[in-house]
Amino acid sequence: MTDDTSTDQAPAPAHSFTIPSSVSAVSLLGPSDEFLRIIEGAFDARIHVRGNAVTVTGEPSEAALIERLLDELVTIVRTGQHLTTETVERSIAMLRAETEEKPAEVLSLDILSSRGRTIRPKSLNQKRYVDAIDKHTVVFGIGPAGTGKTYLAMAKAVQALQAKDVNRIILTRPAVEAGENLGFLPGTLSEKIDPYLRPLYDALHDMIDPESIPKLLTSGVIEVAPLAYMRGRSLNDSFIILDEAQNTTPEQMKMFLTRLGFGSKMVVTGDISQVDLPSGTRSGLRVVREILTDVKDIGFSMLTAQDVVRHRLVGRIVEAYDRYEAAGERRRSQ
Repeated sequence: MTDDTSTDQAPAPAHSFTIPSSVSAVSLLGPSDEFLRIIEGAFDARIHVRGNAVTVTGEPSEAALIERLLDELVTIVRTGQHLTTETVERSIAMLRAETEEKPAEVLSLDILSSRGRTIRPKSLNQKRYVDAIDKHTVVFGIGPAGTGKTYLAMAKAVQALQAKDVNRIILTRPAVEAGENLGFLPGTLSEKIDPYLRPLYDALHDMIDPESIPKLLTSGVIEVAPLAYMRGRSLNDSFIILDEAQNTTPEQMKMFLTRLGFGSKMVVTGDISQVDLPSGTRSGLRVVREILTDVKDIGFSMLTAQDVVRHRLVGRIVEAYDRYEAAGERRRSQ
């Protein structure tokens, strides 16, 4: 009797996943299977869908990861969110990175609901940043443009005000870009500094009914002012945000931090790669990392190009600049 045992490698076992009846296949897999194609392109496996049954064939580790991904996406859909290509891609990246936090925990954290939209972190580092704001009295959010540093801090400030955890919100940033030219600009002081505070107003309009903002500003519940206006004050029961902090001097940073009063929280945001200070002047944001890193109740959250939540091309631009600058530093050091 001949031995018919084949030496060919046995086919990889198939993994199966059932889409719950409470979740439509279209919401999970995307219109015209858009999300399914993203998943297939990200994994070394074949995916077959028939009705609510999903069969995955390929390397066991890859198939298991796809099962976990589908489970996370189902959890996100059940929170009432509509999946997007960005949500799917970020979920895949988190699972690949084997982070402790689950994608659904990160991407389903509601910070603030306003005007028909909900503000949530869109990356793991953003969630850790939001968690740090909850945990610490003073938090530094450092990272490139588009990573949500200021926007998420603003959302947490509005959340704290609505919950009556604070009595007012104070938003400030240095007007260093104007330099000595500020005095030559036309209009009142308020009109002169308005262009430098405009990004803060824009974020406010996303989170609060625009009709109520003038009243809140007039009553002092919300204050938007240049950093120089903070000198000599003690800020109690307030949520205070210092934006563009890379453009503070060490002395200005110390002045700001020592304004902290009882019942208050501070968030300092900035991008240490975009310093507009005069040549030879050290950035207060760079110096403060050396001074306060080990101080209790102060948190530092670092965001990167991977956390950019604007147009995806912005993230690629930031990464390209980072590579260019790193190469320049290597050449200078040789």
